[in-house]
Amino acid sequence: MSSKRGTVLLVEDDAAIATVIIAALEDEGYSADRCSSIENRDRLLRDGHYDVMLTDVILEDGDGLATLDEVKSLAPSLPVIVLSAQNTLDTAVRASDNEAFEYFPKPFDLDELLSAVRQAIGQSKEGRASPEKPGDGMPLVGRSQAMQSVYRMITRVLRNDLTVLITGESGTGKELVAEAIHELGSRRTGPFVAVNTAAIPSDLIESELFGHEKGAFTGAIAQAIGKFEQANGGTLFLDEIGDMPADAQTRLLRALQSGSIRRVGGRQEIAVDVRIVAATNRDLIPHIAAGGFREDLYYRLNVVPIELPPLRERSQDIRDLAAHFLATAAEEGLPPHKLTSDAIAALESRSWRGNVRELRNVMYRVALMAREELIDARTLTDIIGEDRPAPGNAGGDGIAGALMLWLAENRPSHGSVYHSALAAFERPLIEHALSETGGNQLRAAKLLGINRNTLRKRIGELSVDPDRFIRPV
Repeated sequence: MSSKRGTVLLVEDDAAIATVIIAALEDEGYSADRCSSIENRDRLLRDGHYDVMLTDVILEDGDGLATLDEVKSLAPSLPVIVLSAQNTLDTAVRASDNEAFEYFPKPFDLDELLSAVRQAIGQSKEGRASPEKPGDGMPLVGRSQAMQSVYRMITRVLRNDLTVLITGESGTGKELVAEAIHELGSRRTGPFVAVNTAAIPSDLIESELFGHEKGAFTGAIAQAIGKFEQANGGTLFLDEIGDMPADAQTRLLRALQSGSIRRVGGRQEIAVDVRIVAATNRDLIPHIAAGGFREDLYYRLNVVPIELPPLRERSQDIRDLAAHFLATAAEEGLPPHKLTSDAIAALESRSWRGNVRELRNVMYRVALMAREELIDARTLTDIIGEDRPAPGNAGGDGIAGALMLWLAENRPSHGSVYHSALAAFERPLIEHALSETGGNQLRAAKLLGINRNTLRKRIGELSVDPDRFIRPV
């Protein structure tokens, strides 16, 4: 079987999914064969030539990922795209470790799959490294589509040292993502050093990051090694980077640009080999507009962005997360417990403003206080109480409540509260106007009651994409 565009082998035991994929491939001009077992897969690979293979993980006669070594022996240069309903970080990492060209959790976007097929056929995998397989203990839990995007981004940065910026609300697990990037990546044998830049007094943060020489300042009675040197050969995790003082931002930018640091009070440039992973719960764009964060540092850090979804946007993960935390609590000596379906439904209906951290704390409290092994919704509510309104929003909903909640969550730095709040609320106003006018900037400016040139300027400064609001004719 041949085709000018290429030939594809699909290994999929779900007939309905296979039919859709085959039809889409053939519509694009590819030739495609399909089988549903490892045995038939190997037979087809021995008898014919294929440009790319798409494979499910769980097949009729075994694990499609675990047997990829057999595929490599039969077709060493064949790109493999993994499709899986086993949507965990472990599966994504296994696919990466087995040198899969791409990994798609089910359900997937068909257009994205076809794009990956085109890229796989057009690219060679020759020379890609084969890393050691990490341990089975995965630091992140969740099978939702929102988390699949996170898993895929993590696997894409494991074999390189690109700088990563993790964003998300407090409690979403930003440090866990940073740890996963380190523990599963090529720097796993080096140190992982975490520093919360918001917890260090502004007059000490440079010493904390870069170290200091004896006598550099009052109280510097001995030389001190900073976090950059401590992390040499490994990963430096800079948490709450949005709260870093301006002077420290300047020195951090210089260190990232030069690959070297200078201790406070020192003259010698010290080369450091560290991977930077930064995180923030702030929206840095309005923070930049308000003068609270350096724009050039933002672009230096934001090489690979990973956005963590709040728990309210991945409520289907709450069942797995709650079970995980109860099991962990039991391993640590608390009584074992299980949740009834109505208890799980009660958890899923809560707002979880503290996100995964709040859920973890609640599950530990339940594990400590529940008398029965099986916990129903009534017992759960007795222990943790009813869901409460957001802090600062007790007087009602609306713009004032949203503003109070935004201020509580983002904590703008002293002197930037006014401009940070204006920038944060200006973006949705502009996006609303563009949406209402189908992306027509002149009409949007009239709707807002501002000059068109002013609107254009603010669109650029706030990084709003007006094209995505244009309606098809």
